[in-house]
Amino acid sequence: MSFTRLMRRVLCGSALLVTGIGAFAQANITRIVVPFNAGGATDGYVRLIAEEMTKRGIHTFVENKPGASGMIAGDAVARSKPDGLTLFMGSNSTLANNVVLFQKMPYDPAKDFAPVSHIGYQPSILIARASAPFSTLKDYVAYAKANPGKVNRASVGAGNITNLAGVMLDKAAGIQTTHIPYTGDPLAIQALLGDQVDVYVGSLTIVLPHVKAGKLRVLGVFDDQRLEQLPDVPTLQEAGHPLNAYAWYCLMAPAGTPPATVEKLNKTVNEILQDKDFAARASQLGVVRRGGTPQDLAKFIQSEYDKWAPVITGLGLAKTM
Repeated sequence: MSFTRLMRRVLCGSALLVTGIGAFAQANITRIVVPFNAGGATDGYVRLIAEEMTKRGIHTFVENKPGASGMIAGDAVARSKPDGLTLFMGSNSTLANNVVLFQKMPYDPAKDFAPVSHIGYQPSILIARASAPFSTLKDYVAYAKANPGKVNRASVGAGNITNLAGVMLDKAAGIQTTHIPYTGDPLAIQALLGDQVDVYVGSLTIVLPHVKAGKLRVLGVFDDQRLEQLPDVPTLQEAGHPLNAYAWYCLMAPAGTPPATVEKLNKTVNEILQDKDFAARASQLGVVRRGGTPQDLAKFIQSEYDKWAPVITGLGLAKTM
């Protein structure tokens, strides 16, 4: 099944589920609040999880609340009743990076949420419009050096890895780009396709059809290994810039959610992540599945904060927003 067909199936199923919410008015319906627009690979992955949760008796739908580097969605969940019926799709930015970037946040990632499960991650890639005056990472760096500030670089938020990875590359390569934020992958990619921006750091799956069609180019991979789908595209390390960056995702409940409820949700999500059919569909979306206990997730989030906080501070971005 192609990525496009898979996304249509996921979105159609989610639409039917939302339509049927009225019929479940007296029942317990679980919602997963996603801090991005609908249509991206991350949103599609969470919708697959929601679909599988529903099959297992936890009727679930996805609600998209993009904006403010994910803090609108995070705040909505943090203020929700801690009954296990409202979950937050947390990420690098919403649970770790924003703490360092922003002077004030509407919620405390360490105090206002109860970890449920680490659900997956995606390696970051540097993508360029096909009509850009560079076709390799080396050419991109050379062009940006010769034209400081003229390269428009898209992201889905200042605290998101789509921006931070780009900023890291700017610093490492000694170049200056102009940051253009969007509220989700689809809008950023449309800007690339429309020649409104020059580059974007994102994940492979949502852009792969455009890459195969020659409409977009992948210049480099922010990981230790090349991508299986694009074996000719070098890692940034191979190109002389040893930078790793990936987007990770997890499910969080409001603080105070009963431990038994968290345990039930964790068990269900782990069963889904280990399901062979789900694994195949997750692979099509380019997501590497994770899993584990709530305690594992809490330790992971802390390790990510410890990793990125000094990077953000070293880039001069701490408390600048």
